[in-house]
Amino acid sequence: MDKVAVRTRMDESSLERLLGLDSSKIGFYAEVKQKIHELEAANQGLRSKSSELQAVFDSISDGVIVYDHSGIVQHRNHVCPHYFPQETLPGSSCRELFHPEQDSAAHDCPVERALAGERVEISISSLPVDGSARYFDVTATPIEGSKGEQNRALLFLRDVTEKRLQELHLMQTEKLSSIGVLAAGVAHEINNPLSSVAGYAEALLRRFKDERLLAGDPRFEDFPKYLQVIVRESYRCKGIIDCLLSFSRKSDGSVCNVNINEILQEVLELVRFKSQYDKIEIQTHLQGDLPDVLGDPTGLRQVCMNLLINAHQSISGPGLVEITTKMTKQSMVMFQIRDSGCGISKEAIDQIWDPFFTTKNVGQGNGLGLAVTYNILKRLGGDISVESQVGKGSKFTVRMPACQR
Repeated sequence: MDKVAVRTRMDESSLERLLGLDSSKIGFYAEVKQKIHELEAANQGLRSKSSELQAVFDSISDGVIVYDHSGIVQHRNHVCPHYFPQETLPGSSCRELFHPEQDSAAHDCPVERALAGERVEISISSLPVDGSARYFDVTATPIEGSKGEQNRALLFLRDVTEKRLQELHLMQTEKLSSIGVLAAGVAHEINNPLSSVAGYAEALLRRFKDERLLAGDPRFEDFPKYLQVIVRESYRCKGIIDCLLSFSRKSDGSVCNVNINEILQEVLELVRFKSQYDKIEIQTHLQGDLPDVLGDPTGLRQVCMNLLINAHQSISGPGLVEITTKMTKQSMVMFQIRDSGCGISKEAIDQIWDPFFTTKNVGQGNGLGLAVTYNILKRLGGDISVESQVGKGSKFTVRMPACQR
């Protein structure tokens, strides 16, 4: 008799018992393997997001720093080493950047204030080893901790040195514009009386020439000489006012052919009385056939005025200011202003072009003159250099490309 095959129906639990899966580790390993695959996928996603965030982090043109809850640098982007290579190293404290001389200065430190939950915006300046001052806008924002964690701080450093120099230049231009308004008022109020004085003096001179009795009277012997002095000095005052108006006229930014000798002579008229009062001798050695330069007349007047005023202020008591112009072999127009003043120390000479840096006493200067001078000359394609010795004076040399004749 043939055996009849009987198919029995098994449930899942019976099948697991038959295969021994209920007592073996095969099921556990399968579950672990599945979890590993899930973790690997999650890690891959995290690495991708991390790469994206790092790319964003490094693409920011400002310096970016993340500080932990203790004020220690955790991360920085590639810009920070260019600004503060040591102060922003991972593991460095915020104290090294913002308050190196004080162990604790939470009220001044933007990082400490951000860690306390405050958003802070401040400006700072730095003086690197090369002596070139830089200016930064700093924004510190708290990164709120989750699940009871303490805050961290996100810091942005933006270099605003160029912007600050432009603002200073604008301030100086606005100041000159104010001087121009004042000079216009002075010219209106003074020119009319001066014209009357000069006119009447000239009329009296003509009368002395026409009437022989007056000319022959010994009591009036000195009158023609005095009247000539009055006429001459009246017109000289009018010339000074015209120079002041020309100097303080607001620049429209346009450039044209400018003769440096003429600019220097205009400015000398404005400082000549100060030189006589301070007993400072001015010697000029101006090349007669000096070619023109392409520049802004108002800006070049400002350059010459700043250098001459600095030369005068560096001299205490009688002294000498020597002005020289000449054409160099490299087709450059050069003018030098040398003084017999106090000179500049080696430590300070690299900082004199920085805004707000000054070696003068309080009230004598704000440290903007040479910074603005440097900026004007660079804008016009020129350059300026200085040689100085303490106690022996200084010599500033300006070079500008000569116009082709």
